[in-house]
Amino acid sequence: MKIGVTQIILGNMSVDNTIGLCQTAGYQAVELTFRDGKDIHVDLNNDKIRAVADKFHEADIEITSITALKGSLLSSDSSERVEAAKSVERALEVAGILGTGAILVHPGQLSVQGTYQQAWDNLVGTLKDLAPVAERCKVAIGLENVWNKFLLSPKEMREIVDEVNNDWIGVYLDTANMMAYGYPEHWIRELGDRIKRVHLKDFSRGEHRFVNLLDGDTDWPTVMSELRSVGYTNSIIHEVGGDREAQIDLAERMRKIVSM
Repeated sequence: MKIGVTQIILGNMSVDNTIGLCQTAGYQAVELTFRDGKDIHVDLNNDKIRAVADKFHEADIEITSITALKGSLLSSDSSERVEAAKSVERALEVAGILGTGAILVHPGQLSVQGTYQQAWDNLVGTLKDLAPVAERCKVAIGLENVWNKFLLSPKEMREIVDEVNNDWIGVYLDTANMMAYGYPEHWIRELGDRIKRVHLKDFSRGEHRFVNLLDGDTDWPTVMSELRSVGYTNSIIHEVGGDREAQIDLAERMRKIVSM
């Protein structure tokens, strides 16, 4: 598996500086963040998007995924859900132009309005509508497990993906976001080949906080063994903040994890 970093924790770092960091640290893959105020955003024309892809290709760095979602797919307001879905559709188009195989989708925060089942049904309906776009762009939608009061178990995540019932809809697994109340091993075993991409983080249950890779309670040898056992071969991307030196150190920590 290739190791990489997400721009989510790099702020507004430019494409060129991201490439420089990857080359210095030895990251082989990257997750790009397209958002307003950056040098890459979803309103770039196709030629400029292809130019971004060319830069990473020339540097021999894989763009493994992107994130560009605006809004919440769990909103109780149907107009807000429609706008969020449009941003997912645009992210799929951008990823397709880049030749990238997946996008990260944070479903949004569950609110107190309505019911859990209504939020579930709304999300299933939206994902079913987006599935043909994902298939046309040849880009998988990876639904992330996040601290949002929704999809709190691997069983739920498996069931919602299976209800959508399309190979282009799956999971972007975060290895630490469930550790306050569960185990990444359970999620990997339950989800299997529904896992499209993986974020690595670590978590200290005693301190109830995210910590640096290898400093928490994650059973990394088992996590890596389980990922291999379900046939996961794509890149793994860390989502741990820190300055440039910390990011270089994190690459070394990832190499240790992958070797387990």
